[in-house]
Amino acid sequence: MATIIPVASFDCVVFGATGDLTTRKLLPALFYRFQDEQIPETSRIIGASRTAISAEEFRERARDAIKRFVPPQDIREGALDGFIAHLDYVHVDGAGEEGWSALAALLAERPDQVRPYYLATSPDLYGPICRNLAKHGLIGEKSRVVLEKPIGKDLTSARAINDAVGEVFPEHQIFRIDHYLGKETVQNLLALRFANTIFERLWTADVIDHVQITVAETVGVEGRAGYYDRSGALRDMLQNHLLQLLCLTAMESPLNLDANAVRDEKLKVLRALKPITANDVQQVTVRGQYGAGAVNGQPVEGYLKELDGPSRTETFVAMKVEVQSWRWAGVPFYLRTGKRMPQKLSEIVVQFRASPFSIFPEESFGREPNRLVIRLQPQEGMKLEVMTKDPGPGGMRLRPTNLDISFEETFKQRYPDAYERLLMDVVRGNATLFMRRDEVEAAWAWADGVLKAWADRPETPRPYPAGTWGPTAAIALIERDGRTWHEELR
Repeated sequence: MATIIPVASFDCVVFGATGDLTTRKLLPALFYRFQDEQIPETSRIIGASRTAISAEEFRERARDAIKRFVPPQDIREGALDGFIAHLDYVHVDGAGEEGWSALAALLAERPDQVRPYYLATSPDLYGPICRNLAKHGLIGEKSRVVLEKPIGKDLTSARAINDAVGEVFPEHQIFRIDHYLGKETVQNLLALRFANTIFERLWTADVIDHVQITVAETVGVEGRAGYYDRSGALRDMLQNHLLQLLCLTAMESPLNLDANAVRDEKLKVLRALKPITANDVQQVTVRGQYGAGAVNGQPVEGYLKELDGPSRTETFVAMKVEVQSWRWAGVPFYLRTGKRMPQKLSEIVVQFRASPFSIFPEESFGREPNRLVIRLQPQEGMKLEVMTKDPGPGGMRLRPTNLDISFEETFKQRYPDAYERLLMDVVRGNATLFMRRDEVEAAWAWADGVLKAWADRPETPRPYPAGTWGPTAAIALIERDGRTWHEELR
């Protein structure tokens, strides 16, 4: 069993407490940590939003949310009642004056608590909420503020948000969250590379042919059509999630696991990304938009039908990216993400080069090079594909065999959700798995170049049926280099 290390007593104030993120992710995550006795009994979770409900109504909503999003077998007797007793609620207008005195009075009851402020709101409220926190004297040395993505829609808006929050909070108290960085497999990627010399010595352009990073979703826009149409797949997923995974795959070893040491190395990768310009954008990027089709055997509507209007917004993007460094020169990174795909899947595939010479006859096997597959979801784990002899007489016949590690099966325990880990890191003040301001802005600076190139060479997104792996142009993107996407239905 994993060792559970309790955190300091805290008062966590969740702005946007009646919203979808709080209901689906934050409350269940906090419940699990409470049930595992990581949250001290003196802690409080205080909901805050413009919804005019009582504290008791909020507790009942929270109870319903946990029963809905936490499997019944995971709820131990008495734990839910105990957790609900630690909840409170204040009706607060984040951008106005209403409710702030009541929140201040509630927090004043325990002035020495660690105070995480989680902004599960629209980004345009980040600045006003932070200014109100400062105006009402609610920020101290033990305060932290958590910002959900998206932090802006481009470099200019990201800087404006960072400036507004930075006027109130020093950088070390700002936690920009990307839940992908809280996944067990992502952290195991650091262990794989820097705690195992067998892999770090091979982690070079001499040995690795290419890297694929895929984040696929089966869902459509699901009631977020208005927001999504102003965003698109590049802003919504690639600029943050996929680039962060690329950074952890490509970064050099930090001096230690200090938050700034790790983030310094990630920043170097972002600054080493080769710009994509109007001259090459059509050769190295593909934009797609899903039409009607079937997902998991059920018919689904196309994006334009869900949006109920015309649109040139991409719901799928694939691109070939280069990291201009000595370690990665000549090694392409193929990134793709999309909605309405055949399965929910997040993985990093490291494809090693084929051996330059083989002592085995061609007919004995298909000359499959080794491949490392790092699964983020579903079933977090790692799989190394190696060549082995086929058992039995009849000569030397080879076939690929998987050395497969499923973390949950191997360690015989439930692995905490990413939000569970990240929320506890906020309380501890450990920013290693969170993005620093210069990281966010470097990612946007590169993504803005892609967006500008698309604008300079306008092209309607290529259609693809829901339930497929994207438009055929995405297949051509990688196959004209003599490679193919890793697609293994589970």
